[in-house]
Amino acid sequence: MKIYTTISGFFASVLLFFFTYTFVSAFQVEVSPYEISPGDAFIITVADAKTSPLPDASLNGKPFYFSSCGKDCFIAVGAVGLETKPGAYTIHVSVGEKKTNVDLVVRHTRFPTQRLTLPEERVFLSRENLKRVELEDERLKAIFETTTDRLWRGKFVLPLEHDVTTKFGTKRIINKKKISVHRGIDIKGKDGEEVRSSNSGRVVLAEELFFGGNTVILDHGQGIYTVYMHLSKFNVKHQDIVSKGDVIGFVGSTGRSSNSHLHFGVKVLNINVNPVSVVGLGL
Repeated sequence: MKIYTTISGFFASVLLFFFTYTFVSAFQVEVSPYEISPGDAFIITVADAKTSPLPDASLNGKPFYFSSCGKDCFIAVGAVGLETKPGAYTIHVSVGEKKTNVDLVVRHTRFPTQRLTLPEERVFLSRENLKRVELEDERLKAIFETTTDRLWRGKFVLPLEHDVTTKFGTKRIINKKKISVHRGIDIKGKDGEEVRSSNSGRVVLAEELFFGGNTVILDHGQGIYTVYMHLSKFNVKHQDIVSKGDVIGFVGSTGRSSNSHLHFGVKVLNINVNPVSVVGLGL
């Protein structure tokens, strides 16, 4: 009886080990960075996923979109909005019938305040200009809600190698009256200086907008877009395919701008994201 019990216990241990190993090794998930600020981007990497369909992952019901990163490896870029409260959040991941959860921590972050003075007509809009802005917003919304196949390759880079003059998330008080939040970064630049593509992508907009002036938007796939505003002129046109580092335009001060600079923005899954966090991702 003692021998039988020992043998039974041995086989039970083997079965438990086999089941645990099979379940754990079915796939592995890593979120990087594990801790972020509101408005930051992050990566979800699924490894050892021996399956033909792409993994599924979501945060608060919002899905992420994966692409291949090698044999049995898949990667998605996600983000949380500026309004996200500090705390721990759960990302649900599944590959076929296998499921697991991973945590993402959003830390408390203080954003700066900036006071600006601009011409009144650029702050408080006429009925005609307001209508124009509303129509432009509708067009931009349609662009950013579209998710296409991956075009980006490797890490994203800054389009201009100069100091950042206005950080992402800065609270702007304009003419002591109007308050807005800066949802990109402003990079110092000289008029006519070359602006380069942050990554490979397709030009989905190259035209003059009320606030952004001469604006280029690139679609990099997987719901990732980069935005380049206040250009003096364009070097690309709608539907052009560009590679990382290609010259897409030149620094200017068009639109709602008081000096020559580049406003650089990033959208991930229709969320305004800190471009610095995207450039820092280990892609």
